[in-house]
Amino acid sequence: MRRPIVGLSVGLAALLAFACTRGAAADGPAHAYVGAEKCKMCHNSPAKGAQFTKWTESKHAKAFVTLAGEEAKKVAAAKGVADPQKDPQCLRCHVTGSGAPADRLTDKYKATDGVTCESCHGPGSDYWKMDVMKDLTKATAAGLMMPDEKTCTTCHNSESPTFKGFDFAAMKAKIAHPNPAKAAK
Repeated sequence: MRRPIVGLSVGLAALLAFACTRGAAADGPAHAYVGAEKCKMCHNSPAKGAQFTKWTESKHAKAFVTLAGEEAKKVAAAKGVADPQKDPQCLRCHVTGSGAPADRLTDKYKATDGVTCESCHGPGSDYWKMDVMKDLTKATAAGLMMPDEKTCTTCHNSESPTFKGFDFAAMKAKIAHPNPAKAAK
């Protein structure tokens, strides 16, 4: 009698882990994570907003590295976590694509990049090409997501051991990275 319960628990845990993988729609196609470098190709021109540079200068880009710091190690130890850079509970919010099946991580994907574009905009394997990105309808159909407060509060919430509140409007303004050419239209 114990085996079905254990099997059910393991199955539910696996389903929950998959559903919680940020940037992955549980009911949509399984887009793959292509890594931040793919985004850099088109999203680093100053004339277009230098979104990639803005990301590299953000805390999101340093989210994985943060887990190696003394403060993160103290928080982890208090939670019984030996190494926050290896613990799924920590990686869930500090690494884009953490917990995704290996076949959804391309050779350009790097966990060490922390919280990348694909964490907010969805895995990019099917929308990163220029002909798709130039058409918002096509890009959205191919997995591009426009983040909202719910996207952010997947991680910025009271379940985080370092949560100190979250003002969505203020944080959105802080990480804004518009394309000035599109804003002028």
